[in-house]
Amino acid sequence: MDLNYFKRPTPLKRAKLWLSLLLPLLAIGWISWHAVHKDARVYSSGRMSEPHAILKKDCAACHVQKAAVFSAKADNQACLSCHDGPVHHANEVTKPDCAGCHTEHRGRVNIAAVSEKSCAACHGDLRTTGTSTRFSAHIENFGSGHPEFAVLREKRSDPSTIKLNHAVHMKPIRRGPTGPMVQLACADCHRPAAVKNSWTYADAAYLTSKIGTSSANGIVSKIGAQNAETLARHARSSGRELMAPVTFANSCASCHLLSFDKHFNEGVPHDKPEVVRGFLKKTFQEYAAAHPSELRSSRDPDRDLTGKPLEPRTRTLTASQWVAERTAEAEQLLWRKTCLQCHQLSFRHSGKLPEVQAPASHENDGLPLVADANVTTHWMPQAKFDHEAHGAFTCISCHEKALNSAASSEVLLPGIATCQTCHAPGPDHAEARCFECHTYHDWSQRKEVAPAFTFPALKTGGR
Repeated sequence: MDLNYFKRPTPLKRAKLWLSLLLPLLAIGWISWHAVHKDARVYSSGRMSEPHAILKKDCAACHVQKAAVFSAKADNQACLSCHDGPVHHANEVTKPDCAGCHTEHRGRVNIAAVSEKSCAACHGDLRTTGTSTRFSAHIENFGSGHPEFAVLREKRSDPSTIKLNHAVHMKPIRRGPTGPMVQLACADCHRPAAVKNSWTYADAAYLTSKIGTSSANGIVSKIGAQNAETLARHARSSGRELMAPVTFANSCASCHLLSFDKHFNEGVPHDKPEVVRGFLKKTFQEYAAAHPSELRSSRDPDRDLTGKPLEPRTRTLTASQWVAERTAEAEQLLWRKTCLQCHQLSFRHSGKLPEVQAPASHENDGLPLVADANVTTHWMPQAKFDHEAHGAFTCISCHEKALNSAASSEVLLPGIATCQTCHAPGPDHAEARCFECHTYHDWSQRKEVAPAFTFPALKTGGR
């Protein structure tokens, strides 16, 4: 046996030798080619998220280069050079790094979808530079430590002054004084602003009227104080996230008639009292001019104390007298019954509704003060909610309390337990991480930055 057999060349040995030489040379050549073309993808640890995909060839845009080596994490200043949001809270103890919460190179994922651990790092044991905080100090996730929604936890009342009995409106109800029985649906009154479908119980006369179209058809709908701290979303609003305030013209006019006199089929404008008074005077003046015989009025016969019938009394009024009496009677019907059914009214002097009398000499004397509607459009200012994402579920699925609510002061918001039936950890539930409802950065307070980035294709003259 030849003991030096292992020294003899063979095809396999030759292949191993060439592979050992060629593979490193190919690797060096490949890296050098990318270096010459300034393509840094060879150093990437994974695909970029969709918003940052254009930066996949430009590592230096985010990673600081020191001593020919890129830093492992993106530099905060690099992030702030494109989008600079304000601090999370003035009393926060530490400010996390951008890359600490928004981790890149995980593929085409939502980079804003931060992990619960990132939020719990502070909110699991919340500490502030101040003496106290109104926020819960121990929240691990939506199912552990998260308190009941503030408006329900604090048992607040609805500040709206509009009187509404949901229980009555959710049952079969007569449409108008002599109208048919109808069954209202939630969407007949409550819709997002972006929905353009026709309204079932709207009145075309009020929808097209030029009178009463300012400030929610004449009645001021102030946004409640609960909206003062609402955090603005970074994403563009679709107009379908929240329900728009209910207006008289869209939802109430065809059932709640604003009739004021038997001579007219139309109602008064749904507007401020001084506008209503002006409408009444003008309407009665035009009617008196067209029907002068109406100025001679007869009163039904009365009986004296002995029961003997008295002769009917006939009066002939001037046009101004007739208009003044008719206007006063119409106003009493409106102030004491029609308007009072839904609105809170008070008077400047006595605070009470006056007896029937002709208006005083001053133009606005005797007019009631109508309380601002004070409608709250956003009950959870520290969270974001999208009705459109829940459009497949019936309104009663979450707002079951509306079926039996008789007082307009009741807040009909669903409790946290209702949300937790769907939003919970695990693949069989809807997203429950903090980012789904909460915004860390208040983008309404963002700092404007001067753009300094040039697209790589423009740098090289590519198209």
